[in-house]
Amino acid sequence: MRIYPHTQKTDSFALNPNFYFHEILHLMRNQHHSKYPPGYNALRRGRWSQAGQYYMVTAVTENREPVFRQYEIGRIVVREMMGLHDDGKVKSLAWVLMPNHLHWLLALGNQKTLPEVVRLLKGRSARRVNNRLNRTGKLWQRGFYDHALRKDEDVLKLARYIVANPIRAGIVNKIVDYPLWDVIWVSKNI
Repeated sequence: MRIYPHTQKTDSFALNPNFYFHEILHLMRNQHHSKYPPGYNALRRGRWSQAGQYYMVTAVTENREPVFRQYEIGRIVVREMMGLHDDGKVKSLAWVLMPNHLHWLLALGNQKTLPEVVRLLKGRSARRVNNRLNRTGKLWQRGFYDHALRKDEDVLKLARYIVANPIRAGIVNKIVDYPLWDVIWVSKNI
């Protein structure tokens, strides 16, 4: 039996077979007390950062507002992403900035964790975009989605999928007609 000093509770499944059931039920009942939306904490659960690891990150604008429909506003985010790349915090492999969200395939550098990198991107870009648009308030939704790629995942295939997002969304017929994307591999087949 293990005692948790900060709660004075015991890990006593043998003494009380319903212990875990009641603990889970208690957590479920009190989940609504979080100041964040219900899915937000689930996004962070199990998140870890490893230098050199490939990640696919998705960040969405507040209320899915299509802020990046304006090319010059989208370029502000692109410059911030390029700055993170140039500083060695990430190696950008592929990205597409849609009118209301970003998909970014990157390899994490060894200076910052993934949440720190995304926080830098979102914070810096929000300040610059808000300044340019002469406004205040949130630019990005809280949190982000990330997927750490497994060794067996095809990085080039995922990069093609990311940059083809404007085609699938019906914004353009050819990716070369969409201005806010990049990929490190140059191919006629993208």
